[in-house]
Amino acid sequence: MAADKKKDKELPKVERISDKEERKKALAAAVSFIEKEFGKGSIMRMSGTEKVEDVDVVSTGSLGLDIALGVGGLPRGRVVEIYGPESSGKTTLTLHVIAEMQKIGGTCAFIDAEHALDAQYAAKLGVNLDELYMSQPDTGEQALEITDALVRSGSVDLIVIDSVAALTPRSEIEGDMGEALPGLQARLMSQALRKLTASITKTKTLVIFINQIRMKIGVTYGSPEVTTGGNALKFYSSVRIDIRRKNALKKGEEVYGSETRVKVVKNKVAPPFKEAGFDILYGEGISYEGELLDIGSDLNVVDKSGAWYSYEGTRIGQGKDNARNYLKEHPEMALEIENKIRALKGMKNKTVSLDAKPAPAVEAEAAKADKPAKKAEAKDPIPAKAKTVDPVAETVIDPAELYE
Repeated sequence: MAADKKKDKELPKVERISDKEERKKALAAAVSFIEKEFGKGSIMRMSGTEKVEDVDVVSTGSLGLDIALGVGGLPRGRVVEIYGPESSGKTTLTLHVIAEMQKIGGTCAFIDAEHALDAQYAAKLGVNLDELYMSQPDTGEQALEITDALVRSGSVDLIVIDSVAALTPRSEIEGDMGEALPGLQARLMSQALRKLTASITKTKTLVIFINQIRMKIGVTYGSPEVTTGGNALKFYSSVRIDIRRKNALKKGEEVYGSETRVKVVKNKVAPPFKEAGFDILYGEGISYEGELLDIGSDLNVVDKSGAWYSYEGTRIGQGKDNARNYLKEHPEMALEIENKIRALKGMKNKTVSLDAKPAPAVEAEAAKADKPAKKAEAKDPIPAKAKTVDPVAETVIDPAELYE
């Protein structure tokens, strides 16, 4: 009886099959068993009918960064880390990504672990607050459980966690001030990422972790900078972006923005270590027109002679600020310049539709603008034919047809 039980526990004999036909049969049987146990698609040929498709991306809101990423934006179904010093533009960049995701009909969530999100600023950057889900968790465990639930729902396209440094473990919150609890946050992040990774890939959810920088003590050689939360996030991230503020933008003594540089320090979907630069204007975010001028002049799409910018013989303006304002007033020219840049970089053209319905925020602004116009009309009537239409105010982006 004991001998029979011992035989039952013996493992099947494993050996190398040398015959080609037998190997094919054995492999087919193994694949059939795996699909039966774990579901269809759990294993497949890379070059078969179910081949890996092109990387699905969402724009960052910065044309230069989209180009630097190599695939036109941040890859969906991946983990992305954005880190940098304080006031470098980390949250601003992620809010632009949220706005771009909402333009193409995506659902977004913002996990505000720092409890510092400025809703008015987010709205100025183009974020639709009515369609944005926000959570302000009390502990790191709660934040990551909420993230896991949203990812597993399969209905959220983008989740931003701001920030890793603010994901405080429950035991640290419940403990005393000054109590040493080494490695708690690192273990929390490692466990969470092990649990999240498979779900993120299957649901095509883009998860962005904003991270802060700390300084190592006693570092003689190399950079003393280190990101918080241990090393797990570095390994699990498909893209890591280092963002830095370089110079202040001034008009006289007044500072109205900052010159920002970003470096793609890790990229699993394209060659890494590429850099991009853009201006962040206070209250406006990333300067779209400023990027067109900088990238356009580098690619000879826009001519720059001294301080003057010109496009196809038309003078845009003297100085970057004047040229930027000109492109704001002439969106058709800005779109034409952008599409030429995209063509040179092998990216899809951007299109703008005039038939789309305005967003609620646009309608509200239009209603406000109409009130004084009606009063002026009563005093000094203007014939309908003589009225002009401002192309900037009337141009509305169609989310469904943003990219061809």
